[in-house]
This record gives sequence, structure tokens and C-alpha cells, in this order.
Amino acid sequence: MPYRRTLGALVAMVLATPAFASIPPAVDGQPVPSLAPMLAKVTPAVVNISTKTRVKSRAYVDDPLFAQLFGQGIPRERVEQSLGSGVVVDAAKGYVLTNNHVVGGADDITVTLQDGRDFKARLIGTDPDTDVAVLQIPAERLQALPVADSAQLRVGDFVVAVGDPFGLGQTATSGMVSALNRTGLGKGIQNFIQTDASINPGNSGGALVNLRGELVGINSMIFTPSGGNVGIGFAIPTDLASSVMKQLLAYGKVRRGNLGVEVQDITPRIAKALGLKDTNGAVVTGVTSGSPADGAGLQTGDVLTAIDGKPVRSAQDVRNTEGLLPVGAQVKLGVQREGAAREVTAAIEATKLATLDGGKVDKRLAGVTLGDLTQEQKAQGLYGVVLSGVKPGSAAYQAGLRDGDVLAAIGQRRVPGLKALPTTGTLGGRQLLLTIVRDDAIYYAVL
Repeated sequence: MPYRRTLGALVAMVLATPAFASIPPAVDGQPVPSLAPMLAKVTPAVVNISTKTRVKSRAYVDDPLFAQLFGQGIPRERVEQSLGSGVVVDAAKGYVLTNNHVVGGADDITVTLQDGRDFKARLIGTDPDTDVAVLQIPAERLQALPVADSAQLRVGDFVVAVGDPFGLGQTATSGMVSALNRTGLGKGIQNFIQTDASINPGNSGGALVNLRGELVGINSMIFTPSGGNVGIGFAIPTDLASSVMKQLLAYGKVRRGNLGVEVQDITPRIAKALGLKDTNGAVVTGVTSGSPADGAGLQTGDVLTAIDGKPVRSAQDVRNTEGLLPVGAQVKLGVQREGAAREVTAAIEATKLATLDGGKVDKRLAGVTLGDLTQEQKAQGLYGVVLSGVKPGSAAYQAGLRDGDVLAAIGQRRVPGLKALPTTGTLGGRQLLLTIVRDDAIYYAVL
């Protein structure tokens, strides 16, 4: 009994001690570091984004009589919902930066502020190649984040990720910049900031800030074997996101630059055949007639070693840099030809891809523009034609088709390219079966 009373008194004394109840405001006269003052300024600018997407489908009934009377299936519609985050970057105009994969193809987008206010958002534009999207909300009393120069980031700089993981509510996690200029993480133009600040599902589109509370990146994706955070997250640097945003605001889309050159990685065998010392660079395998590369004098077999002073290590470096260059820019290309190094200048031009009105192929595709794939998409092994300008209310839109989808096959016939499509206005048959590629998924749509 005495032992129990003594132990109880000790526990009561320890729990009552102020040092164990809270962190002291100072140690040895010095204030204890805290991110709270910075986050108090940052968090009101980070928003929650919820989307709804209506997907058309058909429920098939194995009944010949039913099929004869009512067709091959019953039209059904399901609503897909998703959650993500975003960042207010212009309080006066209500502009919000987020990811394309958060809002792309959505029929309904709702933005919720930290103070609980909800707003229906207008989609200004999206760019699947960089995974950037811009929204606008009709809100007053917004707070925007100042945008920093992400080019000044260094490996080891401290950063904080803010977003809404798993729909739990706004959350902040801290870490550091683990690496810069990360590429080779899938499709699209890549120049990621890698961080060990926890980024989880729902954080996509949220803010990566420095210790001054300035936006340095838009949280985009994680590398994980389990679906959860393992300390490897990636954010789109603000230099890239801001450049894309300017074009989306000005044109509703990104006018991507084009050198007019096809390249591939240098293998040890290619290096030996070309007399190269190593495999750094990208070998030119094709030059489009009349293109900037042609005007600069590039030839098949040349090795691109640098673009505007930045070393080229692989073909992906060329594609990334080319896609980030503004139209009209003058760029200096480091070239190695037959053992001799030289430098040439090329003017970046807008990518010009052939297009076709879908209604000319089949009236059920009216309201859709069909276009050739980019060289980057072809390099990823894709084939078919890309859809753009899908008009709301059209048969294609009601079937779930969206801008950026790739039409790979019609019926059971593969679509090799735009020139292979007929322009008769009808492909026959009561129903048009389309094979669609979206992101990394393949599915059927019926018109």
C-alpha cells in the first residue's frame, strides 16, 4: 500500500510539471524554432478540390429477344468522385494551380477553402504533358502564396508539403529537397523536385513551400511499393508550373515548342560505332525537312551534347527541354559530329500537327477534333490519334471521351494514324466501338 501511494504521488507530480505539459517558449534564453508562424500564412492559400465525373457505360443483357427489341445494352451512368488539393496563386483573380490528374476530364469541380467556403470552379485549362491545371473560383478575401524561383533550390534545403491527404483535412509535413531535375518517372515532360516530406494520396496539387512560406513546387506524385508514403515524393517546380500557367491563361492550352528532330539514347555499341568516349548525349536519328533543326544544319548521326548550356545526358533530356522551351526562343545546341564539337543556333517553333474534324470520319464523332500524336507520345509506344476539343453535349462527350484521350482502334481495327482514317462521314454499323487509351488505362467506349 505505501508503495502504491508513493508511486501515485510521483505520477501526479510528473504530470503536473509544466515542462512535460508543453514545449517551453525558450531554451537558455533562445526561442524554440517553430514552423507555426510560417504555416499560419501558408495554409489559407491551400485548398481542397473535389471532383465528379459522369461516365457512360452499357449493361449488357444475355437475352436475344431483349437485344432485338432494345438494342445491345442498357445505357448506364455512374459518377466517379475524387479528392485532391490546390494552391491559390492569384487572390484578385481567383486563380488556383493544381494537377491535371486531379481535375482533368471532370464534369464538376468544387474548391473548398480553409475557412469552409465552397465554390464551383471554372477549368481554365490543363496540360497533361506536365500534369498542370489552372482553375478559377469566384471568391473574395482570398489569400495567395508568393511564388519563389525554384531554380534557386538546392539539395538539402528544407521544405514543407501542405495538402489534404486521404481526405483527412489539411495537413502539413516537413522534410528537405532530396534531389532535383528528376526524370524517367513515366510519361510527359519531367523536371521534378524530389522530397522526403510526406506526400500521400490527396496531396496531389498541394503546395511545396520553403521556410519563408513561398511556393517552390506543386505536389504531384510519389514512388511507393505499397500505396503509401515511403519518403520519395515529387513536385513540379514553380518555374515549370508558372510557365505552363501563363500559356493556359493566354491560349487555353500550351503551345509547345518543336525542334523537328528525333533522337535516341546512345548505347555502348552506338558510342563505339560513332567513336564517342561515353554514352552521354542523344544521337539524332531524323530531322524534319524545313524544321528549326534542319535550318540549324543538324544531320542524322549528330550527337546533341547540350541545349542552352545544359548538358544532354539522354534522349529524354532533349524531349523535356524541347517541351519547356517557349515558342520563338533562340536556343544554342551543342553538337558533336565526326569527333568535332560545334555550336549551332535554332529558333523554336510551335509544334504543328495535322488535325481532322471527327464528323468527317463518322457523324457520331462530330464535335471532336482528331490529331496526330506528338513525337514524344510515339516514342512511348503509343499509336492512334489524339482527341481534342471534345464538345460538351456531343455523343463523344456523353460516352465519356475527353480531351487528351488517344483513339487506338475503331471496331477491331487498329488506327495507325490520322492519314489512315476515312473521310466518308460514316463507318457503318449501329454502334461504333472505340478503344481509348487514357493515362495508363485502356477501355472501350460505344457511340
